[in-house]
Amino acid sequence: MIERIPFGNTGHDSSRIIFGAAALGGMKQARADATLDLVLEHGVNHIDTAASYGDSELRLAPFLSGHRDEFFLATKTGERTAAGARDSLHRSLERMGVDRVDMIQMHNLVDEDERAGALAAGGALEALIEAKAQGLTRFIGVTGHGTWVAAAHLMSLAAYSFDAVLAPYSFALNASGPYSVDFERLYTTCRENKVAIQTIKSVARRRWCEEDDETRFSWYMPLRDADSIRRAVHFVLAREGLFLNSSSDTTILPLILSAASERPQIDETGLRSDLEDMEPIFVRGKTDEVR
Repeated sequence: MIERIPFGNTGHDSSRIIFGAAALGGMKQARADATLDLVLEHGVNHIDTAASYGDSELRLAPFLSGHRDEFFLATKTGERTAAGARDSLHRSLERMGVDRVDMIQMHNLVDEDERAGALAAGGALEALIEAKAQGLTRFIGVTGHGTWVAAAHLMSLAAYSFDAVLAPYSFALNASGPYSVDFERLYTTCRENKVAIQTIKSVARRRWCEEDDETRFSWYMPLRDADSIRRAVHFVLAREGLFLNSSSDTTILPLILSAASERPQIDETGLRSDLEDMEPIFVRGKTDEVR
């Protein structure tokens, strides 16, 4: 079974693999049900979805009708105004068939102007704090992509006591100086303040190229070799307090779950060998966007 540890200061012990429900966005219901059964079988007890993940919230609804109390359920809103965020959350609750979520997160809050608007009076945060008071959510988090996200999260945390952050973290990204420095500052701040740290893109190999002809289930090409995936997963889980959100490509989900069921061990030689076949999917000043 996958280890469970405190999810920040929430009082919930979450599995260190969080199921990234973006994977369900384009699935038929039968396949989504089978995927969620696999997640349950491995002891995962935390689901992360978003209003913008296609039909993900709809695919979750039948499963949650029988398993709601077994999972920490988180969703996200990309809206930046109070009215927009309020409507987004209510729609998410309706789509999932639940009366509350455990956490609502402001999605990809990295841009300086967007962050200022979302955190100001009349911004999205106002509606999420209101939702917390109404019992529609228990916790509020913030997420992001790109190489500026760690620095952006630090500014968000200075403005409000978020319960969780989400940011990219992998061996390939850790090898790039500027982002690694920012992430270490974020890690220290979160650990000191008991803020949960979710990581994404741990198993990303590189961005797709035009000549790639394999079927694409994610916007990036993932690692596929079992040993490489194990090393990538263990690189994250060997670090105290980190959670790893699974890939939107469910063809590798069994390998991720299997790796996470083992005691994490860092294989520096293997990781350096993997790096020769990898490229950071985010490079500051060149490729900070998600496509």
